[in-house]
Amino acid sequence: MLVKKIHQDTEQRMEKALEATRRELASIRTGKAATSLLDGIRVDYYGTAVPLSQVANISAPDARLLVIHPWEKKLIPEIVKAIQKSDLGLNPQSDPNVVRLPIPPLTEERRRQLVKLIKKVVEEGKVAIRNIRRDSNDALKKAEKDKQISEDESHKAQQRVQEITDEHIKKLEEMLQKKEQEIMEI
Repeated sequence: MLVKKIHQDTEQRMEKALEATRRELASIRTGKAATSLLDGIRVDYYGTAVPLSQVANISAPDARLLVIHPWEKKLIPEIVKAIQKSDLGLNPQSDPNVVRLPIPPLTEERRRQLVKLIKKVVEEGKVAIRNIRRDSNDALKKAEKDKQISEDESHKAQQRVQEITDEHIKKLEEMLQKKEQEIMEI
């Protein structure tokens, strides 16, 4: 029962690490318009910083443009200000009803920088997964030392933890490949 609980905990924690990496990768600009690009943007709404998605509708009518339809027209200057303050390097254009966000094509140099950045993000994800593996193995060794499980059970359980780790690292590698292709695509 203890081994099963450790395996479930390991799996859940690794899934959370994968999800965190996925979210971070989604916020990296690829040269294509994606509404997830604006997930980290917070707008001042009556003195409170709220996510842009809670005060406006965001759409991507084509691959090079995001359109933001605020629910209140007086928020347009705040939205423009928030986007300009972000580190996205985008230049919003506003009119009385909407904010348009053209996505410029990436230069070759910028693409290479972004590939380095996504590799770093994925590596951080791998480190997080390896740390979870270490914690799980430590818990199994402690259970063995405290005579809660046998040496054979501990060894089999640690092998299963390694299999879980390998599965999640493989998923991270797939995410890296997909994002790298997206960035290098012209």
